[in-house]
Amino acid sequence: MKTLLLLIIGILLGVVIVHTYDHRNNSGIAADRTSIASHAEAAANTAGSAVEDKLVQWHLTSDDIKADLSKTGKVVRANAQVAGEKIDDARVAAVIKAKYLLDRDISAFDISVDVTDGKVVLSGRVASEAIIGRAVELALDTDGVSNVSSDLTLRPLN
Repeated sequence: MKTLLLLIIGILLGVVIVHTYDHRNNSGIAADRTSIASHAEAAANTAGSAVEDKLVQWHLTSDDIKADLSKTGKVVRANAQVAGEKIDDARVAAVIKAKYLLDRDISAFDISVDVTDGKVVLSGRVASEAIIGRAVELALDTDGVSNVSSDLTLRPLN
């Protein structure tokens, strides 16, 4: 009987310890998730702000794109930060196409990318000036790109 009583006390003590341990770990995980979520939100806001800053700096806002298209029918921007060794043109084209595939607003199948000596020419048909600006921005923000010329045109509205 004494052994049975000690066994029951041991089991109860074990359950209490396990419960306390799980509760502390779960509340710590919840705090970690909250912290991670707040850091992720702050990083997204910073990244969004950086993208907006680049669009303004490179004159790639919708108004800038409309003005360029009405004047010359093209959007051309140069990258002043190119330095160092020459990067293979095929690699540059592949990186730009990959960026387009990863962007939710751009259809990589609508845009052709040709690269010669770091000079990029974009062609195809897209839905808006904002997409033209984003396509030029992503291309210009690629290592090995010295100049981006966009022959992208707007698709007629259906």
